[in-house]
Amino acid sequence: MNENPIYQLQDRRRKVELGGGDKRILAQHDKGKGTARERIDQLLDPGSFRELGTFAATRSKYPGLDQVDAPGEGVVTGYGTVDGRTVFVFAQDFTVYGGALGEVHAEKIANVMDHAAKTGAPVIGLCDSGGARIQEGVVSLDGYGHVFYRNAVYSGVVPQISVIMGPCAGGAVYSPALTDFVVMVEGTSQMFITGPKVIQTVTGEVIGSEALGGARVQQAKSGVAHFTAASEEEALQQVRKLLEYIPSSSRERPPVRSFSGELLPDDRLREVVPQDGTKVYDVKDVIALLVDEDSFFEVQPLFARNAVVGFGRLAGEVIGIVANQPKFMAGGLDIDSSDKIARFIRFCDAFNIPLLTLEDVTGFIPGVKQEHGGIIRHGAKILYAYAEATVPKITVILRKAYGGAYVAMNSRAIGADMVFAWPSSEIAVMGPEGAASIIYHKEISSSDDPAAALQEKIQAYREEVATPYVAAGAGMVDDVIDPRDTRVKLAEVFKMLQNKQEERPMRKHGNIPL
Repeated sequence: MNENPIYQLQDRRRKVELGGGDKRILAQHDKGKGTARERIDQLLDPGSFRELGTFAATRSKYPGLDQVDAPGEGVVTGYGTVDGRTVFVFAQDFTVYGGALGEVHAEKIANVMDHAAKTGAPVIGLCDSGGARIQEGVVSLDGYGHVFYRNAVYSGVVPQISVIMGPCAGGAVYSPALTDFVVMVEGTSQMFITGPKVIQTVTGEVIGSEALGGARVQQAKSGVAHFTAASEEEALQQVRKLLEYIPSSSRERPPVRSFSGELLPDDRLREVVPQDGTKVYDVKDVIALLVDEDSFFEVQPLFARNAVVGFGRLAGEVIGIVANQPKFMAGGLDIDSSDKIARFIRFCDAFNIPLLTLEDVTGFIPGVKQEHGGIIRHGAKILYAYAEATVPKITVILRKAYGGAYVAMNSRAIGADMVFAWPSSEIAVMGPEGAASIIYHKEISSSDDPAAALQEKIQAYREEVATPYVAAGAGMVDDVIDPRDTRVKLAEVFKMLQNKQEERPMRKHGNIPL
């Protein structure tokens, strides 16, 4: 090595930046995967990355590790900017020890997480790792514990985003699961507690890695992944887009964009929801008409599709949107949609993002599977999350609002700041058909024409009991509005509520029904 200290520094830095060497880099590329440094460069603004812990090295007391070269300890850590905003990042380097986590590897990750929390900046993890470093034994497991601890303690302090860009197995999955958002790359990333070989040995079940824990499975079935992407480049662009909607920390408000358009009534809102409660429509068509053009960014689009959650902008301001989706299961609430809604609400509340609820719900989904699966416990999460949230909360009842699900979907009783209803909406304990058949059972059964009597009573119930004017008269609905005015009304009320302050009783923390 050159004796000049500057040349020595340059030589050492080049060696670290080469990671596991050209052969392993080529192997990474052959799998359609980038290196840790290539991924960081794609994620961050050009030239903004500043590395931390560059020359970190394995402590040689572990058997055999003193004979192995591990530049950077298998993880690249540092900070940079995304659209000019500071973020902290770690990228596991699969070319070094297969990205396996050891003691110093974990210390580097913990260090950037600490910096993120202290400075109020998001932390983004690019995960590509074979798991714990076996040679280090329990010390590597302890390293995971230090990362998990920070995931939990810094939850709700700074946004935490995980991008799964390779294998993520065993204990390694719990750090991403503790973060706010998980992005997975289709075809090259998998997440599972136990791999296919172990499952086959223990249970006899035969399954491949992709079918067990691939990106589509973890989004559509388990709900672990919030976003999937066809390529690494697309996944990293999704992270950049997500950051456009969320603040850097809980001490800030979300980014505002200038809005030069006009807020005008929109006649299309009168037609987008069929008045006939048996007809299906896509609630995303309603969302598109309410938010600024092309601003809706859906979260978990393939999971629990009977509910829609995501971010949008209204007159340039970020809002979180929760909506029932009549296209699937008539928009009813089940176990998975309850979890999806509750978690999204809690993220928005933690990071000062106002909430808009679009309600068209027939109730909680009935059935033995739902009851035995814990729909009571899971449904209660929605109630808890809305009641706990102190950000501005507005509800618009589009069509149906029945039973306990009406209460759960941000009703006035559990803390809505403002509730609007469209004039054709129905608010009641149950639908007019079921209610009329129960309430007027004797009159209907004794009628000369029971079928005609039933229809007459259904219409009477709809007009006299389920009408939104009854709820408005009782103070549960603030206003019954013309659908075409909804966007204008929402912008006005969110602006009115922007300085809302609401205190809760002093406590250590609540006990959400997990």
